[in-house]
Amino acid sequence: MPTRTNRRLRTALGTVATLATAGALMAAMPASAAHDRGHGHGPGHGRDSGRYQDVQLLSFNDFHGNLEPPAGSSGQVTQRQADGTTKQVEAGGVEYLATSLRTARKNHPYSVTAAAGDLIGASPLLSGLFHDEPTVEAMNKLDLDVTSVGNHEFDEGATELARMQNGGCHPTDGCYEAGKKFKGADYPYLAANVTNEKTGKPVLAPYWVWKHKGVKIGFIGVTLEGTPNIVSASGVKGLKFHDEIETVDKYAKILDKQGVKSIVALIHEGGAPASAAYNDDCDSPGAGAGVSGPIVDIAKGITPKVDALVTGHTHNAYVCTIPDPSGKPRMVTSASSYGKLYTDTTLTYDRRTRDIVRTSVKSPSSANHVVTRTQDKAADMTALIGRWNKLAAPVANQPVGYISGDIAGRGAGTPEEPLGDLIADAQLAHAKSLDPKASLALMNPGGVRSDLVYKASGAEGDGVVTYGEAFTVQPFSNTVNLADLTGAQVVQALQQQVSGANEASPKILQPSAGLTYTLDMTKSGAARVVVDSIRLDGAPIDPAATYRVAMNSFLAGGGDGFAALGAGTNPLVGADDLKAFNDYLTANSSAADPIAPPAADRITLVK
Repeated sequence: MPTRTNRRLRTALGTVATLATAGALMAAMPASAAHDRGHGHGPGHGRDSGRYQDVQLLSFNDFHGNLEPPAGSSGQVTQRQADGTTKQVEAGGVEYLATSLRTARKNHPYSVTAAAGDLIGASPLLSGLFHDEPTVEAMNKLDLDVTSVGNHEFDEGATELARMQNGGCHPTDGCYEAGKKFKGADYPYLAANVTNEKTGKPVLAPYWVWKHKGVKIGFIGVTLEGTPNIVSASGVKGLKFHDEIETVDKYAKILDKQGVKSIVALIHEGGAPASAAYNDDCDSPGAGAGVSGPIVDIAKGITPKVDALVTGHTHNAYVCTIPDPSGKPRMVTSASSYGKLYTDTTLTYDRRTRDIVRTSVKSPSSANHVVTRTQDKAADMTALIGRWNKLAAPVANQPVGYISGDIAGRGAGTPEEPLGDLIADAQLAHAKSLDPKASLALMNPGGVRSDLVYKASGAEGDGVVTYGEAFTVQPFSNTVNLADLTGAQVVQALQQQVSGANEASPKILQPSAGLTYTLDMTKSGAARVVVDSIRLDGAPIDPAATYRVAMNSFLAGGGDGFAALGAGTNPLVGADDLKAFNDYLTANSSAADPIAPPAADRITLVK
């Protein structure tokens, strides 16, 4: 997703920040380093002597800086009940995640905690306002051992990612707390398939070895090869992203030669399970049959030297077995997002072969466990949140608008999101203030990071939208850009939602009011867009006419596979997209006349 620079908040926080010089930013951890990060958690149980040793692997993914419990549908997981029905369960929040992980580790003397990327980036204001330093601090307190990078770790570029690893105050915003220098992550970020274009070397460590009392398990971390297509160009400048399978195989051979036979791959790429319920049996129809998407081919292609795959990116929950190239079942897991779930997997280590007994790689009942909000909060995380909230409060609590009900965004569950429509309307209004000829706006769905919730999150009152809540929805600090597109290019952009790179996983642009069309998902590729149905203010799109189109800077650069939008002419750069959204809320709502949730009826869906 697009990069976020925090330029919008530097002035507001100028009195808080203490300027400091950033340290050496690109000093990557030695690629060959093996670090003893073994944790002892009580006397233990299971096989803990002789030839075989059970190792507990706790994992999660796509935390995205959600230190406080996420609101609305973003903070819920689907749970299957005994009678076959499903219900939504509220989950997440780092105070509860810490308690869950600490409880799970009890009586497990051999326990390692790993993550599969996107721990930071696209974060709510409490973390995003401070360049995600609060989240890294929280992960340190959680005793996270290792993580792969995700695409969002590159939102602010490789140099900023290196600062997350190595510490030092932000080069522009400085240190946020007087006398406190950001220490960086205690855990290694692994980026095996991300290299410097000039040197060809990984920008961070490609692998890491966990060691505890003679047990060794190697971790290889990669992100999706397609990261440059979903991150702003500035975030991946000077970097090359390589094939996931080839990279993991390469480093699995290196680990094997070093005598490390037990290997787990942390892969920031994922799939879609057949069921949305986290506790359904993914393997019930047969091994691997319950999940689809990119991770299936990746899992089938990665060398059998790798014993388990921890995955992410799609924000889905699954614990499946997918056969490796030799046909042997291999565990593949993903724990939803935002810290709502964690996975508990048992790896049985054979001290004689130094390998994992694959037939004994198993997860306890309901392997993906809910991070419930009914358990005790971790006091150290409560203190962390309170400390950073105190710094953020002057900005976060400012009211910017009013709504009459929940406006679904990230969790809408439909191609067209009410909140996406509202943001598109706001961008069109801003565009018209710059150029009255602006006629439509398009918003990328991945840029909508949460819902707007009617219930008050603090003392602001129900229906009040605060700056912090709006920031959580749009954290990227893109600009609203205008460009001229022909009608043919507009049609092509709509077709690119469901064809080419987006055919397998469509990315439906959110349209401003007046743009309507039919999307027929019974067809394939570009034919899914019914061209004759496309209307702008009731009139058919004229392929030869020129339209002034508003979009964020990410889309204007051709992001998310929308090359047609990147081909616009006569560009004009407007204000920050969050400012445009907040200005629209302020201008079009009041306590007496709040904005109602849009009907989301601009796209007619056939399925």
